[in-house]
Parts: sequence; structure tokens; C-alpha cells
Amino acid sequence: MEVVWDFLQAGAMGNGTWGNLAMLLVGCFFIYLGVVKDYEPLLLVPIGFGILVGNIPLTPGMNIGIYEQGSVLNILYNGVKQGWYPSLIFLGIGAMTDFSSLLSNPRLILLGAAAQAGIFLTFLGSIALGFPERQAAAIGIIGGADGPTAIFLSSQLAPELLGAIAVAAYSYMALVPVIQPPIIRALTSREERLIRMKPSRPVSKRLRIIFPVVAFLLCAAIAPGAIPLLGFLFFGNLLKESGVTERLAKTARTSLIDVVTILLGLCVGASTDASRFLTPASLKIFALGAVSFAVATAAGVMFAKFMNLFLKEKINPIIGAAGVSAVPDSARVCQMVGAKEDPQNFLIMHAMAPNVAGVIGSAVAAGVFLSRFVLH
Repeated sequence: MEVVWDFLQAGAMGNGTWGNLAMLLVGCFFIYLGVVKDYEPLLLVPIGFGILVGNIPLTPGMNIGIYEQGSVLNILYNGVKQGWYPSLIFLGIGAMTDFSSLLSNPRLILLGAAAQAGIFLTFLGSIALGFPERQAAAIGIIGGADGPTAIFLSSQLAPELLGAIAVAAYSYMALVPVIQPPIIRALTSREERLIRMKPSRPVSKRLRIIFPVVAFLLCAAIAPGAIPLLGFLFFGNLLKESGVTERLAKTARTSLIDVVTILLGLCVGASTDASRFLTPASLKIFALGAVSFAVATAAGVMFAKFMNLFLKEKINPIIGAAGVSAVPDSARVCQMVGAKEDPQNFLIMHAMAPNVAGVIGSAVAAGVFLSRFVLH
């Protein structure tokens, strides 16, 4: 009986808390959203199951927990803490991204830049709520709706908040189809939502090859802290566009990014141990993340309306919402909202321009924060 009692005490009976139970329910809810609602299943299913893995009560010292040095989960978690996974994710994104829509209408890059207002306003709001500047910068990046960038920056500036920031960022990415449509409709008139834009002009192969090289050099010169992200992003895009490295590009956008997504999602979920995750700071981070994402969406839409004051060929302001970095979900949401007003209005290719610009913009913002707070 003593052996049986010791066995039971090593598990949930001896170590379980209400916090663990709450997080297990959260994990099941994430899996439900991914499987039943089809909300970013490639992210929410691994994260949800990771939450289950990280919140099974156990006795410390068994060397299996994600925070126990040398355990399997701890070794895999190094890819999150040290920024390997985000860079590899950006490599895959670059290898599957077509920048033609941006190159054919360069002015739309301004929408991607405008949407980054959510990042900097949330940074200020976080400071107002009492967070130190380094933590505030990591929280603010949630407004870019870019999970890998949020993980990369928080691992460098606020590793103690990494789990909460990562889960918040990916949660709001998954909820793009829920959050963005009401904001778009509230800020635009039906007449604006019916605006049709001219088809994108063709872009030469030479320009598509030159772009990742020139764009990387410019962005790296402005924000060298973004090199681990933008370097991989533009390298992946060069592999795709060069036409001579198709095997490498295919590997980057399929097998490699799939493997890294599995490990990243599982490790992020497993890092949400209830004792570290269920804190007042985490609740503030989730609230700030929601505000940040809403502000970023609104800023993109409103800036498109502002641009229309000076343009002869009007921009459909719906596509301003795609300035956040949730590729390609924000662009799909723009298409969905526009199609409800006019089924023959095809906005998705136009929306991809600010969408990919937002990826670049959020990485540059992360580089700016990193340069500011690491060097000072």
C-alpha cells in the first residue's frame, strides 16, 4: 500500500491544483477551436496539446518537465528561448510568399506600416500599466499579429513572459476571422466597401529576384536587430524566385516549416505551466494584446481612408486591415468582407500587398526595440 500511495502522490493526486485543471480546460478549448471551428488548426492543435502536456501535475525532480534542465522538452524548448524556431519559420514563409502584389502597387506598403501603430501604442499602454520598458516592448509586438516575431522578441527582452506573450499572439492570429470583420464594418461605409481596384500589373522575374536582396539590405541597414528574421525571410524568397533552387525552396515551404511548426506549437503550449502562466501579468498581457490587435486593424483601415483623400484611383479601405502580419488570414478576411458586399469584387491579391508589408513592418519594429533595449 505504501508503494501504491507513493505512486499516486507522484502524479495528479499529490501535485494537482485548480490552476492545472483550468489550463487543461484551456488546452482542450484550443484543440476544439482548431478541430471543430477550423481556426488556425496548424497552430492551435499543437499549442492546445502542448498546454495539456505542460499542465499534467507531476513531482518536481523527475527530469521530464519543460523547465527542468536536460529534459527532452527542455532541450526542444531551447529552439523557442534562443530564437531558432522563429527564424526557420520566416525561412519557410519567405519561400512561399509572392511579393508581386506589393511590387505592382508599392504605395500599399504604407498600409502595412500604418498597421504597426498597434505595436507602439500598446508599448506605451504597457508602460502605463507598470510594465518595465523591455517587457512593454515584448508585449507591444503582439499587435503585429505575428507569432514568430513575438516569440523572438520576447525571448530576447522578456523571457519570463515568453509563454503568455506567445499564446496571446497565436490566439489572436487564430481569431482573425472573428475580430477583424466587425472592426472593418464599423469603420467603413458600404460605398467604400464596394470600391473595385484595378488588377495588379505584371511584375518581371528580374524584379522579383532583385527585390529580396535590395529589401534585405535596406531593412538590415535601418534595423539590424531584425536580421535573424528578415534575413531568413528574404533568403527563403530568393530561393523561390531565383528559379535555380526549387528543391531548397520546396523543402523550406513544406517539410521544414511543418516540422518547426509542430515543435514550436508544442513547446509554446507546454511552457504554460499554471504556476507561471496564471498570474495578473498574464491577464494584462491578454487584454493588451486584444487592444493592440484591434488598434492595428483600425489603423490600417483608417490610413487607407486617409490615402483616398489624395488618390484619384481609390483604395478599398478594407484591405488596410491586412496590414497586420497574419499571413494570409488577414487577406482572406478582407476578401470575405468585400465579397459579402459584392461577390464579384476580388480583393485578396490587393490585400496580400499590405499583408506581406506587415510581416516586414513587424520584424522591423522588433529590430528597433531590440536595438534600443539591448544596446541601452
